[in-house]
Amino acid sequence: MSPVVAGPTHPLDIRLRRVHDPGEETPSRRVLVDRVWPRGIRKDSLRLHSWLPELGPSRDLRLWFGHRPERWAEFRRRYRTELEQPERQRLLRELLALTATGPLVLLYGARDTVRNQAVVIREALEELAG
Repeated sequence: MSPVVAGPTHPLDIRLRRVHDPGEETPSRRVLVDRVWPRGIRKDSLRLHSWLPELGPSRDLRLWFGHRPERWAEFRRRYRTELEQPERQRLLRELLALTATGPLVLLYGARDTVRNQAVVIREALEELAG
């Protein structure tokens, strides 16, 4: 008999999208994960399910990182530490629950599509899901 493994009974569909890129038409839960509202974006244009500024990196970490590629590994490590805080763990669990109803789209304002907080949040959600 094989052991029972806890985890979601559905595949995770977590997508990342820049707020400045055209939106997709597929039904999804769209959540902005930036601490500050992105410049030049009207609130009604994003069709958000929610905005979770408190899930974004702290002001100090965001300013230190400055989207400098050479700081990515350290940013990722420090941000993962921030995501371990109880309130942020609660928010991550809420996001994970949204994946049960279909795709979850994490929206972010950074220009770098490879090195940004949404990438780290998706990693944390995948680990939380098991």
